[in-house]
Amino acid sequence: MQCLWLENKKLALRQVARPQAEPGEALVRVHLAGVCGTDLQLLAGIYPFQGIVGHEFVGVVERADGHAALTGQRVVGEINVGCGDCVDCRQGRSRHCAQRTVLGIVGRHGAHAHYLALPVDNLIPVPDSVSDRAAVFCEPLAAACQILEQVPVSAQDRVLLVGAGRLGLLIAQVLARTGCTLRVVARHDRQKDFLRQQGIALFAEDEIPSRWADVAVEASGNCDGFHSARGALRPGGTLVLKSTYHGKNEIDFSSLVVDEITLIGSRCGPFRPALSLLSQGLIDTETLIEDVLPLAQGPAAYQRATQAGALKLLLDCR
Repeated sequence: MQCLWLENKKLALRQVARPQAEPGEALVRVHLAGVCGTDLQLLAGIYPFQGIVGHEFVGVVERADGHAALTGQRVVGEINVGCGDCVDCRQGRSRHCAQRTVLGIVGRHGAHAHYLALPVDNLIPVPDSVSDRAAVFCEPLAAACQILEQVPVSAQDRVLLVGAGRLGLLIAQVLARTGCTLRVVARHDRQKDFLRQQGIALFAEDEIPSRWADVAVEASGNCDGFHSARGALRPGGTLVLKSTYHGKNEIDFSSLVVDEITLIGSRCGPFRPALSLLSQGLIDTETLIEDVLPLAQGPAAYQRATQAGALKLLLDCR
């Protein structure tokens, strides 16, 4: 099969053997796959990985031994695969299993290929009401939904979102549905235009009021964004971190203690609430699609995804 292979910070098309599904796994024929910020970080060498990249996907189960009912179903998939035996796995925290593999990120070949293999337990059927072009957003939308799994947000809250990239624009839509007073810091005109179309208000970077927010979500991916989000919080507020940073960030921990700030790391999230939102047409994903390119043009898709303000690039892997 054809795939996008990452090695030594170089991405290239490669022909490799079709994956062999292990016992308990399914072989999935990939339809669409997304290019996300984590993929670009892997390409830049920020995290070590060699193999087939990609973790946002929708596809069809071609074979799942012992699970005949699953064959032929369209699915999306949880990307973390735990060992199943450790304390974290036994207590339902397989996303944090120390021995886990992660699709296209850690120790497991990914979705930028014709086929992938994942455990059956990781697969979630896609309702007929959700198109492939929407379903491929399920993984990042689940990451956006994770915020509300961790922090109660109501109509009485003032919430600041710093960062309006590919993930940030999904987070903004999820937060807006709570009825909170939401403001977003966006840098690029296309991001701002999209937010205005959604009826979501903006703060300019140099006009963020201090001590304004009950909850601040940092999704910019840079240290300046962290400090902007922190500075906007009232005492007793909550800072949700959706960014992973390259290098070190200087933090005034004393002020966090004095102001009794709650810090919450937020990563992967629940797929079923994300699919429910997509099924009801409550999240605009179509406007977020920059382009759909064939897998053979994968390197070009990655290059376009690195451009400032780029929206979602999708790969057609059929």
